[in-house]
Amino acid sequence: MNSPNKSGELLANLLHFARLLRRMGIMVSIDQFAELSRALPHVDFTRRQVFYYTARCFLVKDRSQFELFDKAFDMFWQGRQSWMVAFGMTRQTREVKHDPLSESRAQVRADSQQDASEDGDGDLDADPHVDATYSAIELLRSKTFEEFTDEELALAKAFIHSLRWHLPPRPTRRQQRAFKRAQAIDLPRTVRRSMPYGGEIMKLYWQKRKRKPRPLVVICDISGSMDRYSRLFLHFLHTMSFAINRVEVFVFGTRLTRITGALRHRDIDAALDRVAETVIDWSGGTRIGESLHTFNYDWSRRVLGRGAVVIVISDGWDRGDMDLLSHEMNRLSRSASRLIWLNPLAGADDYEPLVKGMETALPFCHDFLPLHNLHSLMQLATLLGDLEY
Repeated sequence: MNSPNKSGELLANLLHFARLLRRMGIMVSIDQFAELSRALPHVDFTRRQVFYYTARCFLVKDRSQFELFDKAFDMFWQGRQSWMVAFGMTRQTREVKHDPLSESRAQVRADSQQDASEDGDGDLDADPHVDATYSAIELLRSKTFEEFTDEELALAKAFIHSLRWHLPPRPTRRQQRAFKRAQAIDLPRTVRRSMPYGGEIMKLYWQKRKRKPRPLVVICDISGSMDRYSRLFLHFLHTMSFAINRVEVFVFGTRLTRITGALRHRDIDAALDRVAETVIDWSGGTRIGESLHTFNYDWSRRVLGRGAVVIVISDGWDRGDMDLLSHEMNRLSRSASRLIWLNPLAGADDYEPLVKGMETALPFCHDFLPLHNLHSLMQLATLLGDLEY
């Protein structure tokens, strides 16, 4: 049985570990964590294998998440700072003299050296240079999507689901009551409240502009040239559709298809199955102009307006009419509050928008950004969160 001091130190580490699991897509409830903490006095956590199976037993309920749990377990015990940076969690850290993680790891290392020679289980830090390594997620941040292995793709999908998307509300022309000093005086209310005092103004009342949610429209290219990116982007669109209130999602190849309803399913696999049933031109040709023409004439009045932000995800390869593309891009740009074009090829150092489709569409875009790795997704999240108009 372990001492109360060791169990207390490990409990502090488990709080960070449970948070990492949630960031990677494994939902750990308070009850699960409480059950594991109650089991700590009965577990020899100096033996890595014993502690691993104990934690997995309490924290993982779905067998399909075992592989993801293994990744999280290795990432955590190889150094906390690297994955905190990778998941954007350093803002909550504070400089303290007492570091329970370092102390507990050092204590576990000393206590387990003798056990390792006896039973061969090893301690939590068998590699003396493991603290100098970066986590897998941090390395993937700068790696392009097309270079991902199947294992790295699973980690990337978990990271995408951990991103927090936010679109600031837009200011409207209507005014609402302000409970502290604002830019405008609420004159009718101020005069009305002065009537009991013979019309003498005793207090000023203020008002401010009312703010409402801003719609977001995403139009994603799923043609043959985008096939290596489109399936990963659908995970990104599924996450965004639940993070932001008003999101409309369309995909196009040779024709435009609305998939907003299909992505509303909470389970990502079920959602992608519904998308596959809905879309009939997957990995085919590209007709950007014709697809935008359909959007502008059939959907723009329904989903645009009220400060809508439009995101087009495409590499710009188009086999259609360039004059039509120019006309429809012009109309889309004037209808949207902000038109953002994301190109997975733009991340290359030597990239230039030389293809006709991209060259034609670029003058009508407010923002032109790459979308080739996890870091570019984080840049997009920052851009959307900083929109002011």
